[in-house]
Amino acid sequence: LHFSAAANLRPGAEQKVVFITARVHPGETPSSFVCQGIIDFLVSHHPIAKVLRDHLVFKIAPMLNPDGVYLGNYRCSLLGFDLNRHWANPSPWAHPTLHGVKELIIDMYNNPKINLEFYIDIHAHSTMMNGFMYGNIFEDEERFQRQAVFPKLLCQNAEDFSYSSTSFNRDAVKAGTGRRFLGGLLNDTSYCYTLEVSFYSYILGGAAAAVPYTEEAYMKLGRNVARTFLDYYRLNSLVEGPLAPTPKTR
Repeated sequence: LHFSAAANLRPGAEQKVVFITARVHPGETPSSFVCQGIIDFLVSHHPIAKVLRDHLVFKIAPMLNPDGVYLGNYRCSLLGFDLNRHWANPSPWAHPTLHGVKELIIDMYNNPKINLEFYIDIHAHSTMMNGFMYGNIFEDEERFQRQAVFPKLLCQNAEDFSYSSTSFNRDAVKAGTGRRFLGGLLNDTSYCYTLEVSFYSYILGGAAAAVPYTEEAYMKLGRNVARTFLDYYRLNSLVEGPLAPTPKTR
C-alpha cells in the first residue's frame, strides 16, 4: 500500500518515506489490527491525516507472511521458515515476501531523491503487557538519543503505550530481524523499530487492574502511531481546524 503519491508533495520536495510492515509472524493477529488502524487513519478525511499525506510518503506491507496466515501457522511460513530471521539474505524462492520488500527498501535507500526515515515492523507479544518498542544500540550517543524521540512522543499520544517497557538491544538471536538488519544497513538519519503490542491487555498509569485489549483498542494504537508523526515532524501548525479529540482518536 502506498499513501501520499509523490504528486501530493510540493514540487521538488524530498520524499520522506515511512515504511511499515506487519504480520511476519502469522499467529500475531493484533499486528494486523494495529496496521489496519494506521491505514484507516491515513486514508481518512481527518485533518491530521491530510497533513501527513501532504508531507510524507507512507509505504505499508500489511502482511509479510500470507501463506503462514492462510495455513493457520503460529510463527512460520509455508516452508517452515521464521521469516523474521532471514532479512540478511532472503531467498526469492524460499522467502519471496522478504526478498521483495528488502529489494524495494534498498532501491529507495539508493535513490538520492528519497530519504527513508522510518522502518516500523509491527508484532504482538505473548507475555508482556501494553504496547512498546524495540530499537537498536549504536556507538554514537547522539544517534542513540535521537532514536528514543519517536517512542517518547508515542507514549504521550497513546495511553496504552509504555516507554518503560521499550528497550534498545543488539541480541544475537535478533540479528536476522528487520529492525536489526535494516538498522545496520540504513544511514544514521533512519530509525528502525519493532512495535510490539500485548496479546492480552494494557495497564494505565497508576491503575492496578489490566484493561483487556479489543480489536478497536489495537486499531486506536495504530491511529496514534500515525498521528505521532505529526508531532515528530512538528507539523501541528498546518492542521486546519481545532485539534480536539475525535471519537476515533485520543
